[in-house]
Amino acid sequence: MKYLSEYRNLEATKGYLKLIESTITKPWNIMEICGGQTHGLVKNGILDLLPEKVRMIHGPGCPVCVTPLNLIDKAIELLEKGVIVCSFGDMIRVPGSKKSLLEVKASGGDLRILYSPLEAVNIAKNNPDKEVVFFAVGFETTAPANALSVLHAQKEGLKNYSILVSHVLVPPAMEAILDDEFASIDAFLGAGHVCAIMGYKEYYPLVKKYKVPIVITGFEPLDLVQGIYLAVKQLESGVFEVENQYARVVKEEGNLAAINVIQTVFEVGDREWRGIGNIPKSGYKLKKEFEGFDAELKFGIAHIKAPENPNCIAGEILKGIKKPNQCNQFGKTCTPVNPLGAPMVSSEGACAAYYHFSDNLIT
Repeated sequence: MKYLSEYRNLEATKGYLKLIESTITKPWNIMEICGGQTHGLVKNGILDLLPEKVRMIHGPGCPVCVTPLNLIDKAIELLEKGVIVCSFGDMIRVPGSKKSLLEVKASGGDLRILYSPLEAVNIAKNNPDKEVVFFAVGFETTAPANALSVLHAQKEGLKNYSILVSHVLVPPAMEAILDDEFASIDAFLGAGHVCAIMGYKEYYPLVKKYKVPIVITGFEPLDLVQGIYLAVKQLESGVFEVENQYARVVKEEGNLAAINVIQTVFEVGDREWRGIGNIPKSGYKLKKEFEGFDAELKFGIAHIKAPENPNCIAGEILKGIKKPNQCNQFGKTCTPVNPLGAPMVSSEGACAAYYHFSDNLIT
């Protein structure tokens, strides 16, 4: 398959691993932002093949993982009130403060697992006597589809459709990580799918301010090792630039039509991140003219708060301070069947990647 099989080429991947080995002279900490990149590194054994001087640090780029407990509790509150709650499958097993969405569904809640928010709009249209809420979780990648669902519902005149917004933005999270006193990041691998939507112009100020290379990569083995090589090459040369390894998909300006849809419906606001806390201007919220589609306002659930599980170190993992296997609950009281936090249950979570794919867990 074009643009897939050639990026799984073993010999080409080995070639870039040799280039990294011959280029690197000192230790470097490189954070891959996206959970998909983390899974690619772990599942393909790349962490074991990289030189010891390359230390990969797993970042917060799993949208399910960074969704705070209070948002899950809000979705559960709606479900228990008889609202039809629609969600992507990744969210349903993530624990809230007391239970998960799946547990409420097992008790009779009307939870629908969908592949697109536009399906939720159709459910609202076909059930005019029921309230329908789509749990709008994600980074910039899923924002266009969620914005389109609001525009479609508005066009259809649907008063029984709304979204529970939990959209977070990558660049402010990167800045928050770099500002953290415990941070030791020398370079980033930027998330290719996010940049496919937003482009990468927002990264130029970060590179200039913090003197860190940012290399946009895809998710296949060759994408990842090529991206790591480009980052190491910059670091060894004392160069700090934005590079686009994923040029077959990502353009500097991004997808202008998608950006226009996002900006029509959403505006930037503060957002809480699980285990990290509030990050200013790090998420989307509905514009005032679309507040009728805001489930938090519509159902009066904005006040719901929930404390983090004290036994879960998700925040330290999402900030790259610790690896999953450095948690004393990992693989013991915390497993995919019985997760303490989202990184163990999400398909893009770092803890799940280590649990499922790593035989030789790296500390």
